[in-house]
Amino acid sequence: MTRARSADVRRLAVIGTGVIGSGWAARALAKGLDVIAWDPAPGAEERLRSAVANAWPALVRVGLAKGASRRRLTFTSDLDSAVRDADFIQESSPEDEGLKRSLLADIDGMARTDVVIASSSSGLLPSRIQARCRHPERVLIGHPFNPVYLLPLVEVVAGSRTRPAAVKRAEAFYLRLGMRPLRVDHEIAGYISDRLQEALWREALHMVADGVATTEEIDAAIVFGPGLRWAFMGTFLAFHLAGGDGGMRHMLEQFGPVLKLPWTKLRAPELTTQLARRVLSGTKAQANGRSIKELERWRDDQLIRIMAVTGA
Repeated sequence: MTRARSADVRRLAVIGTGVIGSGWAARALAKGLDVIAWDPAPGAEERLRSAVANAWPALVRVGLAKGASRRRLTFTSDLDSAVRDADFIQESSPEDEGLKRSLLADIDGMARTDVVIASSSSGLLPSRIQARCRHPERVLIGHPFNPVYLLPLVEVVAGSRTRPAAVKRAEAFYLRLGMRPLRVDHEIAGYISDRLQEALWREALHMVADGVATTEEIDAAIVFGPGLRWAFMGTFLAFHLAGGDGGMRHMLEQFGPVLKLPWTKLRAPELTTQLARRVLSGTKAQANGRSIKELERWRDDQLIRIMAVTGA
């Protein structure tokens, strides 16, 4: 693989245009890149352009790069035409290992051999999804977070056959998009962030299933408590401060025994009809009649304010 610089990436191919794929498209367009998108689903182009339009006001507030324009977005129904002239490829198809293995192999057979192919997978092992590729050395994970067009974190995970040069080029490209690449040095399912999110999600579902808290109460417990800290300070540093002048050492000595108490449950609860009904009715009440697009714009406004304060 050639040591192409991130500046050489002028054309991004977005493969799959759901929530994540459309987020990648919006972010790249805002940075002045050309984007060509592919998705075989009926109505995909209309949904993609609508998603980008909904994200654009937030991107304008953050600041558009020179040459940024939604007119630089092209949609095609032909996979070969989407990837053959791309300088970087971001695959964001559904989280299905068999589908990704097949799709990445197809992309690998069509794209230039010097082009990095990144998957937006949120937990699959790169060594498995790159297995059918002729050039697996340029295939890796580039796992972003929703909304992709605002949140800077992207986990970069190499497979067993991924070359370091591909990782470096991907990291350089993501930096150019204004993101913060986090290299995950050990190939583990779920990577880092989603493992943490899943642990919280499982415990939240248990509390709803047991009838001890509503979805709104659980969200409030995060938003007005640890969530405010998490915006700028992770769990370990927050607990270091919880130990007072003694720091983390005192915190471990004082609260370490609590870890043995049966407060939490490691395994997820069964997603019964009753649990699903509670979750759906709770979140519907929280939305309070606001559409998904309205909630996305509200969320974006709050994120921009927080990012301005934290420098994220």
